[in-house]
Amino acid sequence: MSSWKHAERMVAKLLGGTRTGCNGESRIDVEHNHLAIEVKQRKALPTYLREGMDQAVREAGDRLPVVVLHQKGTEYQECYVCIRMRDFREWYVK
Repeated sequence: MSSWKHAERMVAKLLGGTRTGCNGESRIDVEHNHLAIEVKQRKALPTYLREGMDQAVREAGDRLPVVVLHQKGTEYQECYVCIRMRDFREWYVK
């Protein structure tokens, strides 16, 4: 089994969705009632992202640790908010 297929299956399972499978169409990776889930897997995530999350987790206490990514020159409403899967599930997935 291809590792990206496995990643899609695992994310679907963790979030209560269904993997759609690749059939040559451009569509979302995981069907879900209220989330549009696209799964991207890489051999390694950027160091700055991992270090940022480590810092957010260290400082979070009982708050939700997030990392906000902003591309210079873009509107702040277009930032990306990154949350670890375990925290997302604990806070938002019932």
